[in-house]
Amino acid sequence: MTTDGAGPRLVLWDIDHTLIDGGTVARRAYAAAFRRVSGRSPVHPWQFDGRTELAMASEVLRAHGLPPEGGMLDAFLDMIITELRDREAELAAEGRVLTGASEALGALGEIPGVCQSVLTGNPYALAVLKMQVFGLADHVDFRVGAYGDDAYERVDLPARAFARAEKHLGRRHIGADTVIVGDTPRDVAAARAVGAWSVAVATGTTSAAALAAAGADVVLADLADTDAVLGAVLGSA
Repeated sequence: MTTDGAGPRLVLWDIDHTLIDGGTVARRAYAAAFRRVSGRSPVHPWQFDGRTELAMASEVLRAHGLPPEGGMLDAFLDMIITELRDREAELAAEGRVLTGASEALGALGEIPGVCQSVLTGNPYALAVLKMQVFGLADHVDFRVGAYGDDAYERVDLPARAFARAEKHLGRRHIGADTVIVGDTPRDVAAARAVGAWSVAVATGTTSAAALAAAGADVVLADLADTDAVLGAVLGSA
């Protein structure tokens, strides 16, 4: 990663617990979606730990003895989206933008050559919904993001973002000019898989020490210090 501020950069943000905290709305929505597709209540807890939606939904179904194949997975994913959309007002009331997130997005957006999007476990529809609900959508180009319905493994998502950037921006990004920002070891692993710069924030359930041990290039306690975020993202922290 260069440190002189020159050249284009693709900055890919995780959403949940990196930019926003959605409270417990998602858990209620997932439980309701499971009941609607299975006819029974879930007994195994959800693990929101940076996995893609495809992975998480598949594992939840299997844990309850339901095969994801045969249309069940697609039905479950569609119902999750429906249930969260129905709870948009709850999400806005219960959730919040994490401290400094809006300011960091705005400041990076002022830097020539920086394109910001998302690399998230959320399906595209929910990524857009959450960013819109909390007033962050205008800061990112969703066309070049990577989403939880793109691939089972999170480490496969950066390649999707690179392909979309080439298609929509006419520029082929690689790991060397890409920054991935997130709050879990899976975000760090996704960056390391393609040689991208990894900025980890300890605003989720993973400690700063654990994020550093996972191999993050920079670990921040949060996004509150905009100058520190800019330095971390630009590789000069």
